[in-house]
Amino acid sequence: MKMKKAILSCLMLMAGLSVSAQEQKGTTEYVFEPHWYVQIQGGAQYTTGETDFGKLISPNVQAAVGYNFSKAIGARLAINAWQGKGGFDKDKFDLTTIGIDKQDYKFTYFAPSIDLTFNLSNIIAGFNPNRKFEFGAFIGGGVNFRSKCDDAANIDAKWKVKYADVTSASKWTPMYENKSAVLPFAQAGLTADYKVSDKVSIGAEFNANILGDKFNFKNAGNPDSYFNLLLGAKIALGKTYSTKFIPAPEPEIKYVEKIVEKIVEVPAEPAVTAAEPLRRDIFFQINKTVIRDSEAQKVQDIVAYMNQNPTSKVMITGYADAGTGNDRINDRLAAGRADAVVKALKNAGIAESRISFDSKGARVQPFEDNDSNRVSICIAE
Repeated sequence: MKMKKAILSCLMLMAGLSVSAQEQKGTTEYVFEPHWYVQIQGGAQYTTGETDFGKLISPNVQAAVGYNFSKAIGARLAINAWQGKGGFDKDKFDLTTIGIDKQDYKFTYFAPSIDLTFNLSNIIAGFNPNRKFEFGAFIGGGVNFRSKCDDAANIDAKWKVKYADVTSASKWTPMYENKSAVLPFAQAGLTADYKVSDKVSIGAEFNANILGDKFNFKNAGNPDSYFNLLLGAKIALGKTYSTKFIPAPEPEIKYVEKIVEKIVEVPAEPAVTAAEPLRRDIFFQINKTVIRDSEAQKVQDIVAYMNQNPTSKVMITGYADAGTGNDRINDRLAAGRADAVVKALKNAGIAESRISFDSKGARVQPFEDNDSNRVSICIAE
């Protein structure tokens, strides 16, 4: 009786191995997911003017909320605010002659805008959620609400007193009236972001703005402009990408006529000893794609093997258990588990060209035990 049970167990094991060998082949693709984001930035503004460059630099902040419609195009609502500056060239208008000690003055403003954004990295090189650096551009416009400025009003008043005859004859003064102003503006800019995680990135923005002549209070007869250089952080709200498994087409069956030829014996060449393939099964917790500390040593085993065998490559296949979830969830989990091992190997210095990966969802179950199928199987050879 015991012998019969042993034989039956061996037959069942062989059948299970045969089913596991018939794994479904295919590829896993990353799919962009439209999403909202928020952004906060701070930096400096240069308001164009006639005095020294450094005297026209002022602090600047910006907050924004945006939505990426596709991998290439999005939109955002931004509010830029704080301080602008104006000033006079001392060689042309020496304000000390009218009792003013400084050649520059400052004022406050806030400027909401709506921008159309473009992800240049995705447009040029395609969507890749593992890309660390991304570059973009935007164009838009809005309304600038500029405050009053007592310093500008003081310059205007003293000018009129000092040069009353000239002002009366020409009807011109160097300053507009000290009134708040509402000025439409247009802007364009460039962005550069470094991705810290799937949801958080830090980056820089440079934008140029053009608007009406009254922004800096000076009556120059041409449009005013200012430039902002900002640094800050952007946080994505919701999922930014997903994965999709694409089964490979069934191979075409070809019938080949068998030809029997005479065998000519050739002296065997000395065999080259090759390193034995290395397999490591990295198990995950239910509904998780993070490598646990208890499994991290297996990743180090693969890294050590590949460093000792410079021509070796590794194949990583992610799985999910069929006992929980559905195909959509299990496809995502299986792909995420494979992706987690890929990232760990790349972070350990293994070249991307030596790493291949795939995922099977829950369509293939390499282990009889349901929970053991929450796994990435790694074979290096």
